[in-house]
Amino acid sequence: MKTTSTATSTSTTSTASSTASTGARTDEAATLIGGARERIDALDDRIIGLVQERMAVSAAVQDARITSGGRRVHLSREMEILGRYREALGKPGTALAMTLLELSRGRI
Repeated sequence: MKTTSTATSTSTTSTASSTASTGARTDEAATLIGGARERIDALDDRIIGLVQERMAVSAAVQDARITSGGRRVHLSREMEILGRYREALGKPGTALAMTLLELSRGRI
């Protein structure tokens, strides 16, 4: 009987821990949230990798532009990028594009 009590206590503690860490009120919701968070973390890892790749490509473009006697920044191209993100994501897309541009070219 003592073993059953301990197992139940451990199970209850584990359930309380998983629901508390996710903010869920049921085991089912905690499981769903836990899986979704893992997927979000994997997506974030991919996004970070893509941003780093974008930064490297942008650096190559800037180097080519400067080497050829051009300016480091091409404002009309940046306006195209801002518009594309705004159309796809709305106003927050513009802020995201600005952040990506700053990461890629530095502050102007």
